[in-house]
Amino acid sequence: MTSTLDTALPVLLLGGEANTLEVARHFGKTGIAVEISGGSDTWGMASWHCRRAYPVPSGTRTHDFWRALLLADDHSHDGHVLFAMCDDAIDFVLENEAALRDRYRLEKFDGQLRREMLDKQRTLELAGKVGVPAPAYWPVETAADVAALAGKLTFPVMVKPIHSHLFNHHFGRKLFIVEDSFDEVVARANEALEAGLEIQIVEMIPGPDNLLSSYYTYIDDQGVPLFHFTKRVERRYPVNSGGAVYHETVWLPETAEMGLRFLRGIGWRGLANIEFKRDTRDGKLKIIEVNARFTAAHRLLVRSGAPIDLVAYCDLTGQPAPVFTSYAQHMYLWQPVHDFRAFLQLRAKGELTFGGWLASLPWRRAMNPIFSLSDPMPGVARLRHSLARQWAVRLGRG
Repeated sequence: MTSTLDTALPVLLLGGEANTLEVARHFGKTGIAVEISGGSDTWGMASWHCRRAYPVPSGTRTHDFWRALLLADDHSHDGHVLFAMCDDAIDFVLENEAALRDRYRLEKFDGQLRREMLDKQRTLELAGKVGVPAPAYWPVETAADVAALAGKLTFPVMVKPIHSHLFNHHFGRKLFIVEDSFDEVVARANEALEAGLEIQIVEMIPGPDNLLSSYYTYIDDQGVPLFHFTKRVERRYPVNSGGAVYHETVWLPETAEMGLRFLRGIGWRGLANIEFKRDTRDGKLKIIEVNARFTAAHRLLVRSGAPIDLVAYCDLTGQPAPVFTSYAQHMYLWQPVHDFRAFLQLRAKGELTFGGWLASLPWRRAMNPIFSLSDPMPGVARLRHSLARQWAVRLGRG
């Protein structure tokens, strides 16, 4: 496949973290020139496979920097294939789509649908319209809307943002979980509303994180899915709310069928990842969110034999996409430190013993999303970033 691949068109990756790093490594090894622009946590800029990096200066809005980089008088990037690697980058591309299309090769997407996938409430609304189960949710716009929900909620619930990247930027977390207190719902919701953030109250599907699974595909212009990939999650940190720290490749036909039903129902084109959680109360898979981009687990997909980034690159450059109908099962993406922290939380809740944790660990066929002996500098950059953040927290407490 690589011997006949035309790698002439370079790629520019905007934002992202572990996903950007793995795309850079994979493309770089394939012979595709990669440039990257992002904040201090865009680890791919430190990779040997990044031909040129454009770090966003501290205190500068990413959209302002990218607009100057890509839409000003400098035309040196014209013709690059542009990938948005995080929700903020997707937002930037959607805001400037017409101008960017004049100068770059953008991913295939319907602008309205891609914007709706950034809107977590709209995602749930669309799921209902196409017959895909979803958790219960309650739209709120004002403090009065929140107060009116007294006696109507099914606990536990989440105070969940409509736009995750804005909420995470403000609070440093993805959402608020409220176990059983309506007063806490009111307090948390009002805290977010006063910060100018859009939110919804969403039923929290009970059960452990290992009930989570996800589906990946890429749908071409004719509506044909070019591949099918599923995986599951074993643990997240923080438990029940954070990012996955332990993934496993496994083919899950029901997850694939439900994901494809959603995407076909809404008329999706291009790359998509859909996350589900099984509700043990009724046995149904229920949609959690949709990501219209490469995800943090990208290294697991590539290493297991699913080169989905090359599928996208070939489709955008008019080349036959690589075909794969299967991939390696029971491979693992594992972050040992964060997984140990997840174990501590689960042990404190009486849900996992030390022996049980040890027995669950992926001693073989495991990989880390960042660290690599052949490309060590991104790992060094992440470690430095983590230590600096911890030091800043300690100084703040002091």
